[in-house]
Amino acid sequence: MLLRPSTLHSSITRALAIGTCMTIGFAASAQEAEPAEPKGLEKITVTSQKRVESLNEVPVAVSVLREDQINAAFSNNIEGLQALVPSVSFRKGNTTRNSAITVRGIGTISFSVAAEPSVSTVVDGVVLGRAGQAFVDLYDLERIEVLRGPQGTLFGKNASAGVVNITTKRPSDEFEGTAEVSLFQDNEYRLKTSLSGALNDNVNGSLTVLKSQFDGYIKNVYNNEMTNGYDKEGVRAMLDMEAGNDTDVLFIFENVKSDDSCCADLELSPSGRHPDSEALPNSTGTGDLDLEQRLIDHDFETRTLDETTGFSMQVDTMFGDHQFTSITAYRDWDNTEFREGDFTSTAGTRPFPVFGEPFQLHDIGAQNWKQTSQEFRIASPVGEAFDYQVGAFWWTQKSERNFTRDASCQNNDLQFPKAISAYLTDTLGIADPTDDQVNQFIADEGLSCNSNDIVSATAYMETQFDNWALFADGKYHINDDLRLLFGIRYTDDEVSYSHNRSSNDQYSRTGVGVRSFDTDYSGKTDETNVSGKLGVQYDLTDNSMTYFTFSQGYKGPAFNVFYNMSDTDTLPIGEETSDAYELGYKYASRDIIFNAAIFRTDIDGFQANNSELLDGVTITRLTNAGSVTTQGFEFDFMWQATDNLSLTGGLSKVDAEVDEFLCPITDTDIDNPCTGSSGADLPFSPDLKYSVTGEYLWEMDNMDIILNGSYVYTDEMFVGAPGAFAEENDPAVLPDYAILNASLAFSFQDDDYRISLIGKNLTDESYVTTYSGDNFRYQIPRDADRYFGVQLRARF
Repeated sequence: MLLRPSTLHSSITRALAIGTCMTIGFAASAQEAEPAEPKGLEKITVTSQKRVESLNEVPVAVSVLREDQINAAFSNNIEGLQALVPSVSFRKGNTTRNSAITVRGIGTISFSVAAEPSVSTVVDGVVLGRAGQAFVDLYDLERIEVLRGPQGTLFGKNASAGVVNITTKRPSDEFEGTAEVSLFQDNEYRLKTSLSGALNDNVNGSLTVLKSQFDGYIKNVYNNEMTNGYDKEGVRAMLDMEAGNDTDVLFIFENVKSDDSCCADLELSPSGRHPDSEALPNSTGTGDLDLEQRLIDHDFETRTLDETTGFSMQVDTMFGDHQFTSITAYRDWDNTEFREGDFTSTAGTRPFPVFGEPFQLHDIGAQNWKQTSQEFRIASPVGEAFDYQVGAFWWTQKSERNFTRDASCQNNDLQFPKAISAYLTDTLGIADPTDDQVNQFIADEGLSCNSNDIVSATAYMETQFDNWALFADGKYHINDDLRLLFGIRYTDDEVSYSHNRSSNDQYSRTGVGVRSFDTDYSGKTDETNVSGKLGVQYDLTDNSMTYFTFSQGYKGPAFNVFYNMSDTDTLPIGEETSDAYELGYKYASRDIIFNAAIFRTDIDGFQANNSELLDGVTITRLTNAGSVTTQGFEFDFMWQATDNLSLTGGLSKVDAEVDEFLCPITDTDIDNPCTGSSGADLPFSPDLKYSVTGEYLWEMDNMDIILNGSYVYTDEMFVGAPGAFAEENDPAVLPDYAILNASLAFSFQDDDYRISLIGKNLTDESYVTTYSGDNFRYQIPRDADRYFGVQLRARF
């Protein structure tokens, strides 16, 4: 029997409290028996301010996942790790290009190829144009830093809502290597090996190779095959060179390939599209969801082919007592999606008109991104009365996409005879053909427009982003305890696009979700912005400090460039700006690190998707949806409770809602009135989310035993369109859930060899993370089932 999340929440909390007390007691007894030098927390350093600094000295809300925490989570992507950072939510799409991160309730979820994210993703100092580039796989990481709020005065690219700063491990100066094998239930495995060391007196190098595969956890009853799996392989190589004269040069090359059969939409509430299917949900359709559903009935596999290639060169050198940094980078990303859009195996098979019959809708879309960036920074020496950094940034990204939809012909608004009439005029030269002429031509050619008549159109899209910026950040020490904080940024953005859609049908018949008219659109827009930061930082004691900051965020203009683009989408979407206020407190001692913040962010011109019904298919239209506010408080901690027991955790309480909703201009205002309202919750922003992780170490003569457990609770979450009220949109409200993970590791010879037994979702709590639309389509992640695994790791 499954416990409800609220019951589970209470039960697990009590169990953790009892277990912690028992463990502390056991550890205390052991210490009394054998007195030893007490242990303390290692110093946690971050680079969130573009310097190596202690976490508790940085005047910004930042959560850090260290290498040991990342490894202990046994997760190979951001979906698993985001659970450990309460302020972060992850929206999973059918492909990595459509997945997105939100921080404090703010993020951009868009299918447009001409829009940027609100949360910037940075890997080894290189800003990624789309967050999905970092979601294929995460490996060989040193740490992940999540910075909340605007960060434009320090980071090269716009960061209006926050930054996910990912740092991989640098080569060591002594030879070492690791080999790691992870095996999980249902034929899932991950292999990783890495070598690192000195190549000569001045050059260190490293090489990491990975391979992973998983059959999947969703069964397709149409062909009796498993889906929602993956097949990945990748390599990362680094060279760290001491070039003399206090100059260090770091070269990074990376190539990762992925063939994912992820992520099929599950029918958790009855759709009525295939009433005799084995994959029918066990649901009445009155608001309840079949969270145990693991079956689909699809005749077209949803999958993604993904390849990322990246190269970067970072140069650090000294100009007198100032440090100069240059980061030059190039990345190429190929992403091809195959999407089942009718979600049945019987669609498009019968000679009857839609929408009385199930209709076919299959998509194939290939896209390539190429981005080049250059960043320069100069940092003053530390310890002076005035610390500062100044920088310049240039970034360009070009993308090409072609997208084809094969769908059932439709005639619910007499599109069929209209298309034939246009064909007679444009192709045969018959001016103003009569109804009789149209009907006669249809009869002579034996034409029809039924569910089994498949028509298609292809859209070709090109976009280009050009961005350059100047930024500066400073800190003035008034005295030993009081500091003034300030920063400024100037940004210049230019976005351009072209869109050409043409019918692949001889008669240009329209289909479900296939607009019949051809397009030849192009456009360009540009914007400049000046944003700043002001604040104060005060040391309360030797171990604690407080700070207050006011910072402005900016996200550049966009266009809604997507497959079914129409005249109204040619209008540019204005910039998104934000004013953020944050009051923070940080405490650090030998045993405890504690960080807390109270925040409020007001955003104008919020760029968001609005749902719209087009020819029987729900689409989304990117617009400046209006003004929104997110506010709340958060904290995280690390506690070395005893020599052998450590606890980490965090909590986020967020209230994110729409202040003023602006209805988009649509082609179908009469048939599809705007329903957005002010006061509604923002999507993908749970009111409450928290996590706690405990690790206990038993030190023995011949080995160590490490017990690690984590508990994550996520409140119910609205995931519908901005401006919609959760109370009026029940299918878009995801239930709350709580997850308990654990591992037991046996370590030998100073951790040169380790065997870990892994348990995921020990209480078998099923949950859903994404609502895809149509009142029945949802995403259920792999971790929504209990499963076990083992990892073998060797160091040499």
